[in-house]
Amino acid sequence: MEILWFLIAAGMVAAVVAPVVRRRGGGIRLVAPGSPDAADPDAYEFVRQEELDVRLPGPDQDLLDVLDVVQRTQDWRAAAQLLAGTAKEGEVRWQRVQAFAGAASLELQQKPGVGGAWLRAWRAESPKDAGGAQVHAEFLVQQAWRSSAAGTDDFRIILEEARSVCGDAALLAPGDPVPYIVELAVARGLGYPHEQFDQLWAKVIDRAPDHMGAHLAALHYWCEKWHGSREEADRFATASAARAPRGSLLAALPLFAVHEHMEDLTLVRDFFSSAVVSKAMEGALFAVHAARPDDPMLAHVRHLLILFLVGGGRWSEAMHQLVLVDGYVGALPWTLDEDPAARYAVYRALAVAGYEANGGNPATLPR
Repeated sequence: MEILWFLIAAGMVAAVVAPVVRRRGGGIRLVAPGSPDAADPDAYEFVRQEELDVRLPGPDQDLLDVLDVVQRTQDWRAAAQLLAGTAKEGEVRWQRVQAFAGAASLELQQKPGVGGAWLRAWRAESPKDAGGAQVHAEFLVQQAWRSSAAGTDDFRIILEEARSVCGDAALLAPGDPVPYIVELAVARGLGYPHEQFDQLWAKVIDRAPDHMGAHLAALHYWCEKWHGSREEADRFATASAARAPRGSLLAALPLFAVHEHMEDLTLVRDFFSSAVVSKAMEGALFAVHAARPDDPMLAHVRHLLILFLVGGGRWSEAMHQLVLVDGYVGALPWTLDEDPAARYAVYRALAVAGYEANGGNPATLPR
């Protein structure tokens, strides 16, 4: 419990003082930048906070190159070409659809009435393009959460339109799971009854039974703050992990379920060493060790592990995960914060401090 309160305090002061920390005299404390006691993340060649990429959980250079072209020229064709060449069965297509939709949504937020014009042109000039329809549907979902309060008339109207576009996208690409994965977020926002949600979920798993992104979207629906309970979310996550094939990151799903209910569970004494959290952490660590190195969802699991490993004082393991994801912060838990880079930097600094306090240094950290 003490570490939880310290992390909350550290996050609050991060905007005031540089998040450089050091363990001394039995505890971790904030110190002034440049202090001899300061643990320096720069010594580990970590990316500076202001240069962290908040758009993606990990590298996808093809996507970044195309995003740059699209936003610079406002021509949608490069985006359409990239999605057309991206396999519909895997996680990458879903992540790229999210990224294009997010870019358009942020443009519109920054330049009301003008931003995201390339997406409007894409839909107007190529209405039969499946990729454009998928990006449009996801754009509407993101707009609903970004511009309206959940449950309001505006929120529901935007999500009803998103549902309609999901239907159009599904007709354009019958075997593609992405339109149905987008609709999972619509189902959560509009409050589909459980039976209706189960019918939608069946369409997803018929097309992509081991899709980690889809499972994460479904988990949100089943959590207590939406349309399920802690027990239902845990049951869904545990069952999914149990039937996951070897090498699948679905074994990490129970850790995401724990994270969904952290506000309740942190009332438990010794939260990070509790049986529930320890079991979920070990499952996630097993998953990342068994997964393919190029699994596009691997970075998502590593980012969440950093939060739990730091919270549990497992400094060396946290540093190992940091080395593998540093540079990108577009993933849970950081994206829940208004400044994902700042929150990530605090945890990174804590990991460095704890690592060095226990004898670690840049030379002892394998890369």
